[in-house]
Amino acid sequence: MPQIIADLHIHSHYSLATSREMELAVLNQWARLKGIDLLGTGDFTHPIHFEKLKAQLKPTGKGLFQLKNESRSVVFMLTGEVNLIYSDKGKTRRIHVLLFAPSFEVVDQLIPLFSKWGKIASNGRPILRITLKQLVDMIFQISEACMVIPAHIWTPWYSLFGERSGYDSIEEALVEFGSSIHVMETGLSSDPSMNWRLSALDPITFISNSDAHSPAALGREANVFNCEMDYQVIVDILKTRDRKRFLKTIEYFPEEGKYHYDGHRKCHVCFSPAETRNHRTICPRCGKPLTIGVLNRINSMADRPEGYRPDHAVPFVKLVSLQKIIAESMGVGVQAKKVKQEYDRLIDHSGNEFRILIDMNEKEMAAFVPERILEGILRIREGRVKIEPGYDGYFGKVDIFGGESCK
Repeated sequence: MPQIIADLHIHSHYSLATSREMELAVLNQWARLKGIDLLGTGDFTHPIHFEKLKAQLKPTGKGLFQLKNESRSVVFMLTGEVNLIYSDKGKTRRIHVLLFAPSFEVVDQLIPLFSKWGKIASNGRPILRITLKQLVDMIFQISEACMVIPAHIWTPWYSLFGERSGYDSIEEALVEFGSSIHVMETGLSSDPSMNWRLSALDPITFISNSDAHSPAALGREANVFNCEMDYQVIVDILKTRDRKRFLKTIEYFPEEGKYHYDGHRKCHVCFSPAETRNHRTICPRCGKPLTIGVLNRINSMADRPEGYRPDHAVPFVKLVSLQKIIAESMGVGVQAKKVKQEYDRLIDHSGNEFRILIDMNEKEMAAFVPERILEGILRIREGRVKIEPGYDGYFGKVDIFGGESCK
């Protein structure tokens, strides 16, 4: 049975702050470079983008799609994200939700329903003025083959458990329809081990995706399956958390995520949870409330210690992109010409990026990977990196070659 690497949450250029290169043909090229087999289309709710999807993709016959005029097309799944804004239990909720659909026909029925609740043509991630329960009911009335997945569930401003707009427990969030939610996305600022600390989330399958806004960001997080390329098979694996077929997730270092620590970006204040407690959640420079990050939020809700691993846990690996490793090894920026040249050479030799970062052993890599780049890859595999944590919208900074003493 083939191994499938799947990145199921991305955006088209119709979403705000997204590269103009987020077109299917370019995404196909980058997915092949990265080693991604199954890629979300992103933004199927946007009418213009959806028409492009119908024009450029052909069904595989198993709920998935490929480019019509490309002999080496990766496989695509119809995916989108919506931003729900509504009032519940005396608080305004802002929750991003990832959606999967099995066919053009299903999306054709969903788009008119979404348009009744928001301006779906103004943004690839539309704002819908409905509750999470209403969304679930509306979608499943069209097709129970769809999936409704709370996205990046700890992000402070727009997520199911976010400190600024989310719920304080899974019971509070899902009490009326918990059996309909089987899967949640951990987001860049948390990894599965952080989520394992909440026993209430034990029934949930955790997935990880890039949430890419540019092609180079594809695969910074992903999921690895051992199954045939079939929409319903993958949905069933996620619903049942089949450990024999859901092999692992590929993760960012969560410290690198832009909401891992607490802080206030306007004042350049970045705090650990302990420092935030010492300052009573107030910015010492301006006196305004700090944005509480993912680590602090999980600490406040967890009922298990750090390092706890449930028996059902799906394994994961942490990676840094090959472009970044090359750039740091050369002491230049990621966009430097010689970084691209070396990246292309390594991909030509290996086939794709994940094959180097995950599959190859040291001896295999030593045959064609320069010594300094190889050292960087091994440091990342062993966790020997230093990270300046991200906070309040700023991404963290990974220092690969300065982390010899960090484990």
